[in-house]
Amino acid sequence: MSRARIVGLTGGIGSGKSTVSGFAREMGVPVIDADILAREVLEPEGEAFGEVVDEFGEGILDDTGRLDRAALASVVFSDPAARLRLEELTHPHIVARMRRRVEELSAQGENLVILDVPLLYEAGLEEMCDEVWVVFAPESQRIERLELRDGAGMEDIRRRMDAQIPLCDKVERADVVVDNSGSPGETRSRVRDLLRSALCAGGENP
Repeated sequence: MSRARIVGLTGGIGSGKSTVSGFAREMGVPVIDADILAREVLEPEGEAFGEVVDEFGEGILDDTGRLDRAALASVVFSDPAARLRLEELTHPHIVARMRRRVEELSAQGENLVILDVPLLYEAGLEEMCDEVWVVFAPESQRIERLELRDGAGMEDIRRRMDAQIPLCDKVERADVVVDNSGSPGETRSRVRDLLRSALCAGGENP
């Protein structure tokens, strides 16, 4: 069985990574979303749930015994050491799920898979990928999107941006830069062309 070609998709907060992954799904390419996997491993039956509760205490649980994500976020986003510890506890389980899912999709005959990973470079996951796409938009546009999408204030936006590698650094490391500064139609067209190229690189005719 040959493994599907893996495209790692990342960017900076507000750059439009979810828009690009959404277009890929529309075009029939399977997307493995790291955020979804992160939620799954922190469900009560998930691999990381017990470890995280042991580390941060039952104060991060709601009245039903499930994870209170807002309570956990208030702890880790105000303390870089706590955020790093959370990543140490969850990332191995998330990566294991990613690998299993790639194997499943490869067995189903998929030739191309996208890993949608916000912190791909931060977690060192580029080694899993055949190529990395970084979604780009100017900072002013990213801030505007976050204000409109999340109702976030500048202090919160800055804190979230500072928790990531600067987007300009990710762009320098990328195999492909997806410009998402224009209209949705322009981005959709770019994604279509890039997917065709990726499929050709993996040996499939577009």
